[in-house]
Amino acid sequence: MSKRDGQSGVVLPQETMSQAAAGLAGGDDPMLAVADAMDRAYRANLAKATFGLSPAALGEAYLDWWLHAAASPGRQAWLAWKAWRKLFRYAHFLAQAAVNWGVAEPCIQPLPGDRRFADPAWNSWPYSAFSQGFLLWQQFLHNATNGVAGVSRAHENVVDFVSRQMLDMWAPSNFPLTNPVVTMRSTAEAGANFTRGLNNLIEDVVHATRAHRAAVPNPAVGTSVAITPGKVVLRNHLMELIQYAPATDAVAAEPVLIVPAWIMKYYILDLSPANSLVRFLVSQGFTVFIISWRNPDARDRNLGMDDYLRAGVMDAVDAALAITGAKTLHAAGYCLGGTLLSIAAAAMARDDDTRLKSLSLFAAQEDFTEAGELTLFTNESQIALLEDMMSQQGYLDARQMAGAFQMLRSNDLVWSRAVQEYLLGERQMPNDLMAWNADATRMPARMHADYLRQLFLNNDLAEGRYVALGKPVAIADIHVPVFAVGTETDHVAPWHSVHKIHLLTDTDVTFVLTSGGHNAGIVSEPGHAHRSYSALHRPAAGRYLAPDEFLRAAQKHDGSWWLAWMGWLATLSPDTVAPPPLGNPDAGYKAIADAPGVYVRQA
Repeated sequence: MSKRDGQSGVVLPQETMSQAAAGLAGGDDPMLAVADAMDRAYRANLAKATFGLSPAALGEAYLDWWLHAAASPGRQAWLAWKAWRKLFRYAHFLAQAAVNWGVAEPCIQPLPGDRRFADPAWNSWPYSAFSQGFLLWQQFLHNATNGVAGVSRAHENVVDFVSRQMLDMWAPSNFPLTNPVVTMRSTAEAGANFTRGLNNLIEDVVHATRAHRAAVPNPAVGTSVAITPGKVVLRNHLMELIQYAPATDAVAAEPVLIVPAWIMKYYILDLSPANSLVRFLVSQGFTVFIISWRNPDARDRNLGMDDYLRAGVMDAVDAALAITGAKTLHAAGYCLGGTLLSIAAAAMARDDDTRLKSLSLFAAQEDFTEAGELTLFTNESQIALLEDMMSQQGYLDARQMAGAFQMLRSNDLVWSRAVQEYLLGERQMPNDLMAWNADATRMPARMHADYLRQLFLNNDLAEGRYVALGKPVAIADIHVPVFAVGTETDHVAPWHSVHKIHLLTDTDVTFVLTSGGHNAGIVSEPGHAHRSYSALHRPAAGRYLAPDEFLRAAQKHDGSWWLAWMGWLATLSPDTVAPPPLGNPDAGYKAIADAPGVYVRQA
């Protein structure tokens, strides 16, 4: 049974996923249905205990590695030789330090980007011995887990990643007695840093407990972030559509519609006035609309990708064009919102819907074969476990998603933060990006399962099997100009993966590679220090350049890529018109509330 939301036409679920699955699995055998339900409940609780990580998937990867390593006596001998060589190097280092009163030339250097041992204090005895020994172990572990013949690439990556995570827990930088920065600070402050650190830890535990018991909205929303003036002109069960007030006497004839990911609150693109992409667009003479997604709960467990496509992107396109009177619009999507927007653009092309004038994709993927370390645990076992967990609670919790992203960069997001805040007693200075990052959202069970299976696991979108609104879609059908942005240090959407848009369509593509990561690289306002980007244009049906060729051929610029995007949009929209009103009651879109609306405040 289901009911239809009066405002949006979205089908709202009443039957749970678990009930439906039980009926399908059990068939005519009620005992089998009961047994399957018991198994799902067990696996759901197991998933909570293991933070959503499948023990079976992990065990399979390590078994694959161990069996092939055990059947490789030559490689075992090589590893033994590597171990003896590293021991000799370490012994030589220790002997040199003993002779020279603790001073010795390092026998190994940290990997690029590893800042744990950057402080000069790590060069003093005995801390240099701790760091050098750890780095040699890290190198040996990499030798042992990589390159074993017969191990699948996926399993090798899992074993390497998990082994690094386990070793990083025991890094000497994580303990007060083996970290010289901490010992010097505690000596200078007579242990006051530990007192502050304990208070920080207690505050974090209390905050996490309160957030778990009763989620609290981010008080910064509407006061210091998400303050660009505008109106909510459409609200349905899945989203609010915000239209921003004009800041110029004339605006481009075609509006800009922005589709953010529903894994995040939209205001990462409308932070403080100084670094708001929305405000920048408006100041450059564009009429801007943005989708603010509702934070789903257990009642939304059966909402899928088609619901987000229909009640999200397509309803927003209808509204933006009806309000402005324009025939076409520029659409921009960020992260998962860009993937959804690509699906929408392909579906519109399939259906001869010509209302898109251009497509801009920010850190968004269509081909997921090289989607970074998030794919390490995207397999049948892992997804099945997550489905069982989500079938019980109806959604993927924000804390569960945050944990997965933190694990990808545990050195920076977990251990370094713990050292700074709990051992040194120093709180990071809060900023608007940190406030946004703490304002996480949930994802409906069915949508997330569809996303993981169809896009990550099966790569259906890139290979032409993805069905949107009842029929398959193909990215190759997109023929409007595309502006694609990748970021250099993206752990969520690696730029090599974003670059694959060149392989999926023959349309006109301007590709930009900007400094920074998945979030900070996109929030890259003009005037931001140390920002740069490389850009290259490929005309329609032009020759493909691989990522390395792109780096050699692209022209590098200092500053913000926002300026390049503005120039690109201005070229496509040279004509200007008077600013349209906020909403259009005659077309059925009246101004409902002031921006940022109510959905963005949901916790």
